[in-house]
Amino acid sequence: MHDDPQKREITNRRHFSFRLNFFFFIVFGLFSVLIIQLAILQFVEGPKLSAQGSQKSTRSVKIAPIRGNIYDSSGNAIAYSTSTQSLYFTISPDFKDGDAEAIAAKLAAIFKEKGDKAPEKQMTVEDIIRQMDLDFRRNTISTPRRIKTGLTEDEIAYFSEHKSEFKGIDIVEESVRNYTNDTVAVQLVGYLKKFKGVRESLDFYKDKGNEDDPQLQYLDDEDVGFDGLEYMYQDILRGKNGLKTYPVNNAERIIGPVQITNPQKGDDLYLTINRNVQLTTEQAIVDQIKKISTSTNKAERAEYAKIGFAVAMEVNTGKVVAMASMPDYDPNIWAGGKISNEDYKNFSSVLNNGTIREVFPHYETDKERNQHPSSLVPPGSTMKPLSILIGLNEKLFTTTSTYFDNGAYFFGAKGHEVRIGNASNHAYGLLDPASAIAHSSNPFMAKMVGNNLYEKYKGKKGVDVWDNYMKQFGLGVLTGSGLRGESKGTIDYYHEAETASSQSALVRAAFGQQARYTPLQLVQYASMLANHGKRMKPQFVNQIKDADGNVVQTFKPEVLNTVDFPDSYWKEIEDGMSRVNVQGFDGVTYTYERKTGTAQSDVAGRRADNAVFIAYAPRENPKLAVAVVIPDGEFGGWGAAPIARKIFDAYDYEVGLNGTPGKTKDQANNTANAGTNGTPGKTQ
Repeated sequence: MHDDPQKREITNRRHFSFRLNFFFFIVFGLFSVLIIQLAILQFVEGPKLSAQGSQKSTRSVKIAPIRGNIYDSSGNAIAYSTSTQSLYFTISPDFKDGDAEAIAAKLAAIFKEKGDKAPEKQMTVEDIIRQMDLDFRRNTISTPRRIKTGLTEDEIAYFSEHKSEFKGIDIVEESVRNYTNDTVAVQLVGYLKKFKGVRESLDFYKDKGNEDDPQLQYLDDEDVGFDGLEYMYQDILRGKNGLKTYPVNNAERIIGPVQITNPQKGDDLYLTINRNVQLTTEQAIVDQIKKISTSTNKAERAEYAKIGFAVAMEVNTGKVVAMASMPDYDPNIWAGGKISNEDYKNFSSVLNNGTIREVFPHYETDKERNQHPSSLVPPGSTMKPLSILIGLNEKLFTTTSTYFDNGAYFFGAKGHEVRIGNASNHAYGLLDPASAIAHSSNPFMAKMVGNNLYEKYKGKKGVDVWDNYMKQFGLGVLTGSGLRGESKGTIDYYHEAETASSQSALVRAAFGQQARYTPLQLVQYASMLANHGKRMKPQFVNQIKDADGNVVQTFKPEVLNTVDFPDSYWKEIEDGMSRVNVQGFDGVTYTYERKTGTAQSDVAGRRADNAVFIAYAPRENPKLAVAVVIPDGEFGGWGAAPIARKIFDAYDYEVGLNGTPGKTKDQANNTANAGTNGTPGKTQ
C-alpha cells in the first residue's frame, strides 16, 4: 500500500516501538506479580510455612495414659492402676546393626544381677534383640522400643547412675492394671485386652482409628476395656496420651533433645456395689452349691448344681449393690492385656457374666456341657405373681374369684388332652388368686390365666397381649443396663403357638414356662412388684471423680416405663407372696415378700429342675429386691432362697433395710461396752 520506501520505514519503526513497549509492559507486570507473591510468601505465609516445616522435622511418640480407678460404694479400690518403670531403647543416628548384640549382652548381664531373680522374669540376649525390633516390624526408626517393664529399684538406680554409658536408653513410667485379690464382682467390672487385638472385632474401637487428636489416638499395645464396666466406661477411664516429641532430620535420625507432654490420668468410677454385700453374695452361692450338691437330705439334694447367679438391686433407685456370677476367677490373669492358653482353657466358662448372658458350667466336652442347663432358665413359679396381675387386669377373674384345684387341669382336643399338674401331684382345693400364689398352683394359672386369655382373644392375639405384658415388666427386652453383650433372654411362646397352638403357648407361659430370662431381668421384674410398676434402669455407678477427687458426674434414678394397676391388684399378690413357704428365713427381723420357683429345662434327654427365687424387703416400704438362680438346683425354696436370706442380712447390716445399718448399732454397742470396761470408747 505504501510505495514510498521512506514512509514504509517510518511505519515499521512505529510498529516495532509499539511491540517493544508492549513487551516491556508485560515483563514489568510479571515482575510486579512475582514481587507481590514473594512479599505474601515472606510476610503472610511465612509463619505458617515455617510451622509446617518445623512440624515435618519432628516426630511425636504417644505415651499411653494412666487409666482411672474403679472403687466400690465405700471408696475401696476394686480395679486400680499402678505405676511401673520400663526400659526403652531408641535407635540413635550412628547406630549400627552390629552394635545390637553388644548392647543386648550388657543389658542382659545387668538384668540378671540387678533385676527380679524369678526365672520367668529373666531375659536372654536373644529376647532383648527381639525387643529392639531391628527389622522395623512393629516400629519406625524413631520410635522407642520397650525392652523390659517392671524394673526393680536396683535396676532403676543403676541405669540412672550410668546413663551416659547407654546411648538411646530411657526409663519411662507406665501404668499397669491391677485387681483386688478378693475378686469383687469381677465379671461386672470386666477386663482389658490389647487395642491391636480388639480394634477390628468391636465397632467401638474401629471408630477410634479415625481420631485426629494425637492425645486421643490409641496405641497398638495399649490396654483397653473389653468387657463389663471397663468397656462400658472406656472413654471416661482412659484419660489422654502423653507425647514425646523428637526433632529429626530428613533421614529420620534424631537430632536434638526430646520434649515430653505428660499423660493425663482418666477419671475414677465409684460404684453402687457394696463390697461386703457382694462378697457375702459370692460366698453364699459357693456354700449353697456345695451344700445341695452333697446333701443327704433328699428334699434339697441337687447333685448336678455347679453354677449360681444372684443380683440385688435397690427398689426405688435401680442401684445394683451386688451382682454375682459364680464361680468367678482372678482377673489378674489378664495382666498385660492377654491371657495364656492354659488359663483360657481353665477359665473360659466363667469369663462371661452369667447374670446378663448365657453361661454354662465347665465340662471337658461339649457333649457333657449340653447335658446341663445354662444361666438362662425359665422363671418357673416366680412368674405367678405377674400371671395373677395380668389375669386381674384383663378381667379374666377378680380378687374374690375361686377355682377348685383338684391336682390337674386338662386342655386340648378331645382324646388328645394335655395334663397340667402340681409339683408332687398336690391338690390344693378351693383357691382364690392370692392362695394360688401361696400354694404355687399350676392348674389355677393354666386355667384361670392362660386358657381364659386364649378364650378372650383367640389365636395369636392372646400371645401378643401376653408378650406386651412381659416386655412392660422387663422380660424379653434389655434391662437398660448398658453392659456389652447383655441378652434379651429367649422367647419360646411364639414358637409354641406356631408349632402347637396359641392355647398351649398361653397355658404353659402362665405358670412360668415358654421363655428364659437372665437374673438381671428377674431382679428388675421383682423390683417392679415391690414398687408397684416402675421399671428402674439398673445403675452401677454412683459418681465419677477426676484425678483430683472432684465430682464430674453423678447419676439419678431413671424410670424406663411404668405400669398402672389398681392397688387392690398389688395387695392381692402381696397377700399371696407373704404366705409362700420358704427355707432359710427363720428368725429374720424384717418383713419380706417372696416367690419360689422350680423351673424346668429339657437338656439332652433329661428334665432339669432349676432353683429360682425372687424376693424384696421390707414388705411395708420395700428397699431391696433380690433374684437368685441356681441351674440344676432343684426346688427354689431349698436351692436358692437361703442365698437370698444371706444377701438381705448383709444389706441390712451394711445399709439398713429399715433405715439404720446394723453395723451402726454394733459400733455403738462396742463403744458403750468399751467405756463400761474402763477403756475409752472409740468410734470407727
